[in-house]
Amino acid sequence: MTDEWIKSSYSGNGGQCVEWAPAQAATTGTVPVRDSKDLNGPTLAFGTTAWNTFVSGVKAGHFHA
Repeated sequence: MTDEWIKSSYSGNGGQCVEWAPAQAATTGTVPVRDSKDLNGPTLAFGTTAWNTFVSGVKAGHFHA
């Protein structure tokens, strides 16, 4: 299965971007995440519940740079 990777809407143009593959999340229940600058680098996999909790925290402003 070829994943379609989508860059985070929260990623600016500063080069610190993450991408995720939502189609795989829908079919496997895990959310693959990678560094958009290193497409052949490692991929992290999160359970959908953990990922949704993280995204909610980002949207709520719980994380600061």
